[in-house]
Amino acid sequence: MGTILAETKSYKLSELSQMIGGMLNQIGEDIKIKRLAPPKSADENTLALAITEEEIANLADTKANAAVVPMGTGIENISTIEVERPKLAMMKLLHIFAIPVDAPLGIHEKATIHPEAILGQNISIGPNVVVSRGAVIGDNTKLVANVYIGKFVEVGNNCLFYPGVNIGDFAKIGNNVIIHHGTSIAADGFSFVTENPGTIEAAKQQGNVEGDFSQQTIFKIPSLGSVTISDDVEIGANVCIDKGTVENTFVGRGTKIDNLAMIGHNCKIGENCLIVSQVGISGSVNIGDRVVLAGQVGVADHINIGADSIVMAQAGVSKSFPEKSIVVGSPAMYRKEFVRQLKTISDAKKFIDEFKTLKKEIEEFKKGL
Repeated sequence: MGTILAETKSYKLSELSQMIGGMLNQIGEDIKIKRLAPPKSADENTLALAITEEEIANLADTKANAAVVPMGTGIENISTIEVERPKLAMMKLLHIFAIPVDAPLGIHEKATIHPEAILGQNISIGPNVVVSRGAVIGDNTKLVANVYIGKFVEVGNNCLFYPGVNIGDFAKIGNNVIIHHGTSIAADGFSFVTENPGTIEAAKQQGNVEGDFSQQTIFKIPSLGSVTISDDVEIGANVCIDKGTVENTFVGRGTKIDNLAMIGHNCKIGENCLIVSQVGISGSVNIGDRVVLAGQVGVADHINIGADSIVMAQAGVSKSFPEKSIVVGSPAMYRKEFVRQLKTISDAKKFIDEFKTLKKEIEEFKKGL
């Protein structure tokens, strides 16, 4: 983690301690803090972030005069702010020192705003932004350069869209939504049909692929729905969330989506979910509240995953799971079953080794007869 500059921001150590709810153990004067950094990169005006055992050990060689440490960490010759939840305290500090996006109030001269669009108060619209017919942009919302807002899109208050965000027609975006670079919301769903049953249908019904499919034509199913993003959602860079076929694809309040994720048409994502990078969710999937989908998870279409479940990295989910499930593997299974299978494989290896030994002893015994 490199040094995080704070431009002109500076705070007294005692002020920061109060802001993050820490316990201050001060040595010497109440110094001014201008930066945040790990102990090895810190100087005398830096608050060292020593929230892991390795970083705490690095305080022995730091140039910093102050550090944030876990509660109960005894450090001599340096002022400390002790905190109960170090990562939470770091989050608060990063917000305090964060450098805001350059997004001056007003409409840039190179933006294109349709005369029938409705714009709120105190908005920022950057260069090359397009706001289409009938779109509504809420108060205090920032659209940075090269953002596209389709027709009749509704964007709430206090939103921030980074460069290259594309919002398709009729999408509904709630309040306090952050969408990062290059993300696509409300592109057409990947939805097609053939005139007669195709290879996929044959495989599902018969378990194999038989017949002549050479004359088969694939027809596009239009997406008449759009996408609804609820309040307090954050969506990473280069994410794709497709339109619903008839109803809107839906993302619940407070959900956080990492970079490079894909959410298919008709999906319903619950509240306060965590969807990690490279997750792929097929169409018509229902994800309950507070579900975690770890990196590179794949979910087949028409699957239900219950609330408070955890799907571990690279799992391939091909069946539904109830609430509070912990699943792993491809095909995905309950973690207990996965561990049992691993143990079975390990036990089988022992039996095979024992069998080989016994076989050798039997062969030697026969030779001696």
